[in-house]
Amino acid sequence: MAKYLVIVESPSKIKTIKKFLGSQYTVAASFGHVRDLPKSQLGIDVNNDFEPKYITIRGKGDVLASLRREVKKADKVYLATDPDREGEAISWHLAAALKLTDKDIHRISFNEITKSAVKAALANSRKIDMDLVNAQQTRRMLDRMVGYMISPVLWAKVKRGLSAGRVQSAVLKMICDRENEIAAFVPSEYWTLETELKCEGEKKTIPAKLYGKGNEKLDIKNKEEIDNILADLEGTSFSVANIKVSEKTKKAPLPFTTSTMQQEATKQLNFPTAKTMRIAQQLYEGIDLKGKGATGMISYLRTDSTRVSEEAATAAKEYIAENYGETYLRNGERTDSKNKSNVQDAHEAIRPTDISLHPALVKDSMTRDQFRLYQLIWKRFTASQMADATISTRRVRLMANGYSFDASTSNVEFAGYLSVYAEPEDEAKVNKAIINLKKDSVLTATELLPKQHFTQATAHYNEASLVKAMEEQGIGRPSTYAPTISTLLNRHYVIKEDKNLYVTELGEVVNQIMEQSFSSIVDVTFTANFESLLDMVEEGRMEWKAVLRNFYPDLNAAVTTANEELEKVEIHDEVSDEVCELCGRNMVIKYGPHGKFLACPGFPECKNTKTYLEKIGVACPLCGKDVVIRKTKKGRRYYGCIDNPNCEYMSWQRPKVK
Repeated sequence: MAKYLVIVESPSKIKTIKKFLGSQYTVAASFGHVRDLPKSQLGIDVNNDFEPKYITIRGKGDVLASLRREVKKADKVYLATDPDREGEAISWHLAAALKLTDKDIHRISFNEITKSAVKAALANSRKIDMDLVNAQQTRRMLDRMVGYMISPVLWAKVKRGLSAGRVQSAVLKMICDRENEIAAFVPSEYWTLETELKCEGEKKTIPAKLYGKGNEKLDIKNKEEIDNILADLEGTSFSVANIKVSEKTKKAPLPFTTSTMQQEATKQLNFPTAKTMRIAQQLYEGIDLKGKGATGMISYLRTDSTRVSEEAATAAKEYIAENYGETYLRNGERTDSKNKSNVQDAHEAIRPTDISLHPALVKDSMTRDQFRLYQLIWKRFTASQMADATISTRRVRLMANGYSFDASTSNVEFAGYLSVYAEPEDEAKVNKAIINLKKDSVLTATELLPKQHFTQATAHYNEASLVKAMEEQGIGRPSTYAPTISTLLNRHYVIKEDKNLYVTELGEVVNQIMEQSFSSIVDVTFTANFESLLDMVEEGRMEWKAVLRNFYPDLNAAVTTANEELEKVEIHDEVSDEVCELCGRNMVIKYGPHGKFLACPGFPECKNTKTYLEKIGVACPLCGKDVVIRKTKKGRRYYGCIDNPNCEYMSWQRPKVK
């Protein structure tokens, strides 16, 4: 009997795929990339037409030795790495490292790890797509050039340990620009007037808001203006001037792309983007379901397409008709109205592999976070295949002494997709008192509520809004959103507080240097154009080394100029109130690979260091000392007394000031 070897990237896929295949198949893992550019040098021969120098990644020798033994036993080798540029490149590197000849290479890929998808892939193996490989090589080498040529400039002019990146630096500039915009914002005063109206015979009051004078909208700029209006309205009754009843259709959402999944997981589940991708990867590779074994739960998680396969759409149609009724079925096809030109459409949207696996049925087989993300994906996909919702709205224009007020209420006439996927803003609030209003109704104000406001600056970026902005401006691709944000946080260029992202002093300095000396690297349009060039390489419309030939000379000249002209910038460490018990100096806050720590500024004479414990300004309810932020061994945040272990106080919830 013939023997076949299937090589995947992740060992967690082995169990899921193995159960679909017969005993003649062996499934093994490469544990990701096996070859890469060397860490100790640029690894690109710029004098030999940018020829890359690939070496075996440290620690991968045993993995490759094991794979070579399996290759010798096999009659045919299938390279089953992920269905994207990165996966294609890993297959190419595997073929080189395992010394597979062209006739021995059988590349397979699947958008979901299901029996039908894996079997179909095996029946339709192909050769490695070198256009995909070259697009990945180009990206890798561009990023290596930027990182390895600019980072030493930052080390020399600021401090060691800093880094620059092609996408990372452009995103840092986006955040800095937003912070500058917020800092320069000058708020202006304005007022609104709301009222609660009572109609005879009705128990419920009607909330209404001032629109203007007659049909002309009023902008109330100060207290004097609002006081004049209040005087005009004193003791005045309200009459119904106009009632408008309308019906609107609320369109069902599109299924998730990587970007929209990250945004909604941040908003609805409070997941950082990196956590969303980690859990989505687990769902894609397979969950051990009770009674079913290892099962791939979702389709491939790195995609910018909203396309759904005919097979998945048909299965969804049958499920919806059976569980909700024929009237809930979607009418016709739905596409992304934005029609983004940079969508690669290489994969489907993110969806459950089997819509019949309702979240409630698999909840006991998943961790809490796996269940919450799977439920979000399942609901979003199911809703995308359902009918639009129909909502009726009743708007009433009320008049009082020449001033116009508006009141409205809405009601869901047909829930459609909202029966599966409703967000807080989708909840229609029905006010029967408004529905019962007639043209001759007379109302009186139970209270007039003037409110002073000030215009607000644009909001700080959070992870969700930053991902959205990156996608809209074409910065990076689905696979780069989460790693880029993680890098900015890990390098301490950006910090996250109350979900918002703020630039640190270090981030500002790095951005200033990048803008001054490497303006094209941080230019959003320039970075987005590079993504288009990589797409052209992938499509075979551009020779990959041409991109490098055009990029390198300008970068090399900019690095030379920066080294000669930039002045050294000194960033002072933040001084803490913690005193070094060895020498008496106030210790400073420094950053290490695992976050903040305290160090003595007397280094190297005094080498004392301590764990940094961030105080939250709340006294311990047990002993009165400071409550600080701590972390479990698995990295989960909690709140504990600074005097631990002498004081055992701890809480998962942030304690409040009493």
